[in-house]
Amino acid sequence: MIKNPVLSGFHADPSLLYVDGTFYIANSTFEYFPGVKISKSTDLANWETVCYPLDRDSLLNMEGNPRSCGIWAPCLTFDNGMFYLVYTDVKSWADGPFKDTPNYITTAKNIEGPWSDPVYINCSGFDPSLFHDTDGRKYFVSMEWDYRKTGAEQFSGILVTELDPVSLKPIKEPVKVFLGSERGLVEGPHMYRIGEYYYLFTAEGGTTYEHAETVARSKNLFGPYEMHPNTHLVCTEDFPNAPIQKTGHGAMVQSSDGRFWFACLCGRPIGEHRRCPLGRETSINEVIWENDWPYLKNKTTLVDLEFEGYGEKIAYTGTDYKFTDKNFWLDFQSVRSKSKAEVTGGGALRIFGGNAPTSNFEQNLLVRRQTDFNFTATTSFQLYGKSFQKMAGLVYRYDEYTNYFLRVAYDEEKQQNCLGLLSFIKSEFSMPISEIPVGNGTVYLKLTVKASTGTFAYSLDGETYTDIQYTVDATTLSDEFATPLGFTGAFVGMNCVDICDKTAYADFYSFSYRVD
Repeated sequence: MIKNPVLSGFHADPSLLYVDGTFYIANSTFEYFPGVKISKSTDLANWETVCYPLDRDSLLNMEGNPRSCGIWAPCLTFDNGMFYLVYTDVKSWADGPFKDTPNYITTAKNIEGPWSDPVYINCSGFDPSLFHDTDGRKYFVSMEWDYRKTGAEQFSGILVTELDPVSLKPIKEPVKVFLGSERGLVEGPHMYRIGEYYYLFTAEGGTTYEHAETVARSKNLFGPYEMHPNTHLVCTEDFPNAPIQKTGHGAMVQSSDGRFWFACLCGRPIGEHRRCPLGRETSINEVIWENDWPYLKNKTTLVDLEFEGYGEKIAYTGTDYKFTDKNFWLDFQSVRSKSKAEVTGGGALRIFGGNAPTSNFEQNLLVRRQTDFNFTATTSFQLYGKSFQKMAGLVYRYDEYTNYFLRVAYDEEKQQNCLGLLSFIKSEFSMPISEIPVGNGTVYLKLTVKASTGTFAYSLDGETYTDIQYTVDATTLSDEFATPLGFTGAFVGMNCVDICDKTAYADFYSFSYRVD
């Protein structure tokens, strides 16, 4: 049996695809670069990262994007030997009634690329998808955003726009085909043609505990659509004590043995405030059919805690990263643009000083998802830069407003490097510990997280660690804690900052992430 979620940690808005015996999932990456994480599996149990298609400026430039903007809900499809990736680069979303949501399509013959320069489609809404009909026609399926309205009514319906099958440019005006259910906030559409019906899957209810996936069908692509007997395929609203919550926004495929699978986002709350520091994750459920309607195999709207796929999960105990290994770059991302970092001849990772941890421009960090409630992250490094404005260290972050930075910087009074903790909690800045002299050599830093709490420690020899007398509330690194609501999750990694003259750098000699 395979346990859900199959992709733990921040893996939101899964787009599930099946091609020639391999399952693929494309997940949202928001402000993290490169954009769109694609994973693959042959057994639904064990997944590996394949690539991030949006890895150059011509495909994605997010400098200046606010927190939780960037890549929302990609859609990965395959037709006639070609992979198609639809994506939105959201430029604003919480500033008044407007949302700036340019939508693009890129293609590749191989999942690992190269991916083509993007084709711009429109910016009338977010979370679109591409539907390949059996007659060769292609349709862009998207939600519409109406700034003139308020609340749920701003999600004003689902549009279908025919595209030229070669240029992928719109060739007809959009047609509104679906208004959603009473739950509202209709978005994230995916269209399927199975038998004599077109099936429209949409996300509704927002991305919190009222989230759901709604299903409707019609014998005509442009409707009218009739609602599923249960309205929703998945929803946890009636199961407040279930360990997996927030289910919704997903995609369905049929594998070669005839079985149907539905992947959806979900969250696992912990603590008294029911926060999800691992972010929105990806779960999978088998789907069965009755009277030409899809249902979860368990005949409820609650995703199974485990299911029978095609293999067994290999236990993950953690990784001691080598910076010369390409797998490091598949686990780590920067924010908004490519990191300014290089591997030295000695195998160290040299990260050059970027902007402050609160900046929406040119930060220079490399971080990986927190994928486990209990973990230990350890790094060692040496800072090259003699100023209190030049710093490097271990960062544990949700976004620019909430993050913890255990950093080394030069202290002119002590005339040596000192260790300090920079704490940002909803933009409230503090330095909660006294500066600790650590000399000018290699420093080892460690973060240990046990569910809701985290503790930092440091060492000068890599053997004996001294705990930092400060307790991190790990649940503050969550969508629920963010104001306004966020869409990502907790990350941990390495950061170098130079807000003096941009000449500083740090050589990181090691990084490990171990599951406790």
